[in-house]
Amino acid sequence: MPTLGIDLGGTFARAAVVDAQGHIIASAKMALGERSPAAVVESIAHAAKAAVDTAGVPVLGCGVGAAGQIHGESGVLAVAPNLGWRNVPLGELLRTRLGYPVRVVNDLSAAAWGELNAGAGRGAQDMYTVFVGSGVGSAIIAGGRLVHGGGGVAGELGHIKVVPNGRRCGCGELGCLEAYAGGHNLIAQTRELLATGRSHVLMELTGGDPARVTPVTLEQAAEAGDTEAREIYERASLMLAIAIANQVTVLNPARLILGGGVLTHCPGIRRRVVEGVQAFASTTSREGLLISDAELGDDSGLIGAALLA
Repeated sequence: MPTLGIDLGGTFARAAVVDAQGHIIASAKMALGERSPAAVVESIAHAAKAAVDTAGVPVLGCGVGAAGQIHGESGVLAVAPNLGWRNVPLGELLRTRLGYPVRVVNDLSAAAWGELNAGAGRGAQDMYTVFVGSGVGSAIIAGGRLVHGGGGVAGELGHIKVVPNGRRCGCGELGCLEAYAGGHNLIAQTRELLATGRSHVLMELTGGDPARVTPVTLEQAAEAGDTEAREIYERASLMLAIAIANQVTVLNPARLILGGGVLTHCPGIRRRVVEGVQAFASTTSREGLLISDAELGDDSGLIGAALLA
């Protein structure tokens, strides 16, 4: 019987009815208005009902991929920076509202499971997945199983520390990789540079409008020779490359899956990450390593969450 997958981001809740092979039967999306747990649960419930009604089939249960740190199997979101949540019992709230068994996992765990079963990871048993989008996330699959860690937060690549007492991250801590290389923070750093008026290239690219700044804008300015834009760009690329290469050395995956909006739309950053893995990961750990792009796009988390249910 099909299951329901939920992808909970900072702006939208997406729901899909997915069959056992990872094919989406029907899907729906709801914008998040108010960010209180009760309001978000209602948005998820509306999206879920729309997807199930369109599919016209019953579902066995529900899996949720949520951007944030999850307390083990409890379904409690310890920290969800995009929603401003701390210690919210999302699993319990959704079980009560939907009437299905609900499993809540980190969004990257869901995406990795989707890619393993229906995407670029098919056939792999040991896989490391890294998505660089609004933030930086990763998931570890070892021996065909997700690695959750003792507290359920294994794979938080974005929150390794790269600069002691550095930029403040959305998680509240200082110096995290995500604070330098996540999409939101690349935009923030580029806007800070734009505001100084020192970057004529950025002024030309954006017309001086901070709302037009994206990670792609930063890459364009860096490649056009803007010295300060290039400093932000190269620092982020190098930090990502070294961090991912170190994980390859530690985990020795057979497959490295790369995805997320920054790596998809900024080919220069992706290229530097791949080159960095080849340069910085230990020789033995990367022997036989296959580096692939995620195949399922924005649907990887939906499909993976449903299959985990």
